[in-house]
Amino acid sequence: MTADKPLRADARRKREALLAKAREVFDTGDFFDLRFDDFARLAGVGTGTLYRHFPTREALAEAVYRGEVATLCERARELQATLPAAEALAKFLRDTVDHIGAHVGLARTLATLMAAGSDTLADGSRELEQAVTDLVTAAVRDGTVRDDVSPGAIMMALHGIGAAHDRPEWRTEADGVITLVLAGLRPGG
Repeated sequence: MTADKPLRADARRKREALLAKAREVFDTGDFFDLRFDDFARLAGVGTGTLYRHFPTREALAEAVYRGEVATLCERARELQATLPAAEALAKFLRDTVDHIGAHVGLARTLATLMAAGSDTLADGSRELEQAVTDLVTAAVRDGTVRDDVSPGAIMMALHGIGAAHDRPEWRTEADGVITLVLAGLRPGG
């Protein structure tokens, strides 16, 4: 049994190398331009390792997406634990826009996966919506956010921001959408 531990650590390191390289390629927007086997070469692993961890390009993309969702959900929990509720919600929404802006290639790849009907995307969307729900619920509870706006409406705004990533003034407009959402969430807003 002890002999398996180094192999598992090595396998984990190679899997992480593949994911890190895929994230880089996402950010360049070239994810679908590369041959799938090229990911192994770029990550410094063998093609067998690539296929053992990720049998398809879609499986690799979905694994990157799951990692990004986990990062955003963890950020929501961290903010909720350290900031007043309304501030935590506002910071999370602005951080999410920053995240989308930093990973525009991922947005393009996700659009392709959405067209293929990936269950992973639906699961990730539900996880993110739960993170937003938790933030909104806390802010409603302390009276800093209206109680008649659903977290789903906020998610629609975030999805719209992500889908519009190719607009020339995307960042300015995305910040404007978040400002509108936050103003609309205030009691009496």
